[in-house]
Amino acid sequence: MPDAASRLKGHVEQLTNAPLPVRVRAWDGSQAGPPDAPVLVVRNRRALRHLLRKPGELGLARAWVAGDLAVEGDLYTVLDRIAGLVWERGEDARTLVQALRDPAFRSAARGLIALAGPPLPPAPPREEARRPRRGLHTKHSDRRAISHHYDVGNDFYEIVLGPSMVYSCAYWPAPPPRGTLEQAQHDKLELVARKLALKPGQRLLDVGCGWGSMAVHAARDHGVNVVGVTLSHEQAAYARKRVADEGVTDRVEIRVQDYRDVTDGPYDAVSSIGMAEHVGSERYLEYATALHRLLKPGGRLLNHQISRRPQRDETSYRVDPFIDAYVFPDGELAPLGTTVSLLERSGFEVRDVESIREHYALTLRRWVANLEADWDRAMSLAGPGRARVWLLYMAASALAFERNRIGVNQVLAVRTPGSGTSGMPLRARVWGTPG
Repeated sequence: MPDAASRLKGHVEQLTNAPLPVRVRAWDGSQAGPPDAPVLVVRNRRALRHLLRKPGELGLARAWVAGDLAVEGDLYTVLDRIAGLVWERGEDARTLVQALRDPAFRSAARGLIALAGPPLPPAPPREEARRPRRGLHTKHSDRRAISHHYDVGNDFYEIVLGPSMVYSCAYWPAPPPRGTLEQAQHDKLELVARKLALKPGQRLLDVGCGWGSMAVHAARDHGVNVVGVTLSHEQAAYARKRVADEGVTDRVEIRVQDYRDVTDGPYDAVSSIGMAEHVGSERYLEYATALHRLLKPGGRLLNHQISRRPQRDETSYRVDPFIDAYVFPDGELAPLGTTVSLLERSGFEVRDVESIREHYALTLRRWVANLEADWDRAMSLAGPGRARVWLLYMAASALAFERNRIGVNQVLAVRTPGSGTSGMPLRARVWGTPG
C-alpha cells in the first residue's frame, strides 16, 4: 500500500485539480511533494478528520490550532502557496454540488475518508469562539467578542506588540531594519495628532483606546484632555497604570464604556484607531452618527480602519471563517467606499483618505518576529493553541495586505457647520503645527 504522504498528496490533487505546492510529511514519516518546498507536517490522522468535518479554511485552522498540523520552513511561503487552494477558490454550496458530480472527486473524497480513519470527527479546539449568530453587535455581544480577543493577557500582548503596546498599523519612515517598530508606532500616533490638529486644552475622545497609547501621547505631547473608552477590563487596567506612570492622570480618563453610552460631548476631536472593524455593517451608520453627535461644530474625526476589496455582488460577502471563529468574533470588513459613504450619510464632510496598506504588512511581520522570538514564553502565557492562533492570523494577514486582498485607511472627516467653515488648510496633507 502506498505510504500516507503519497496517498494524501494524490487525494488532495484530485480534489483540488491542482498540483500540491508544498511538501507533505505524514504521521508515518513518509514524505511527498516538491523536494525543495517547505514542509507541511500532518502529525496525525486527526488533522484529516478536522478537514473532513469542515473542508477548507476552517478545517485547516482547527487542525493548526489543535497542533495536528505544523510547518517546517518559512510559514509565509506555505501560506502563500496554499492560498490558491483555500482562500481564493470560493466555498459555496453550488461549487460543492458541481464537484460531487465528478466521479474522480468522489473517489478522492472516499480515499481521504479512508485515510483519516474511523473515529468520530474531533471537537473544535477550545480556543474557538462559540456563540449564537443572533443578536450581533448588541452591547452584550460586543463586550463578549472584545473580551475573547483582547483579554488574552497583557503580558502576552507585550511580547507581540513591544513596548509601545499599540495594536494597529504603524507608520514606517523606512522598511526594517532602518525603521524600528517603536519609532513607527510613535510616528503613527503623531500622524493622528497632526491630522486632528490637537492643541493644549482641547478634549479628545479616543474610541477603542486599547492600552492607552494614543491617550497618553495626546495628553503628554500635546496637552490635550482625553477620555479613552474600551470594553476590555484588562486593557483599561493597563491603560490606567500607564497614565499614572506618565504623570497625566489630571488629563486622561480611561473608562470601560461602550461608545454608544458616551454622552458628555462635545469633543474637539475623536480618534478611532482600529476599532471600527468591530462595529458591523448593520451598526455602522449608528456608530458614525454617534461620533458626529459627540463632536462640536468644526470638530474632526480620524477613523483608522481595515478595509476589504469590493465584490461584484456585495450580498455574497461572508466573514472570514477563521478570523470569525478564532480572532475577531463578529468582526466585519467593508470596502473603503462604503465606509466613506456612511460617514457622509451621518453628516460628516470627508476631507482626506490615506491608504497605508503596505505599512500594515511591515507591522505584522514585525509582530510575528516578536512572537517567534519569545515563543515558549508566549505559549506559557496564552496557551499553545492561542499562540498558534496568533501566529497564523498575523502571518496570513501580512500576506493579505501585501497582495492587496485587504487594506487599511485613515479617513479624516469634519463636522462642518452650516457656515461651511471646515477649519481645514487649503492644501491637502498640510496638517498645521500642533500647539
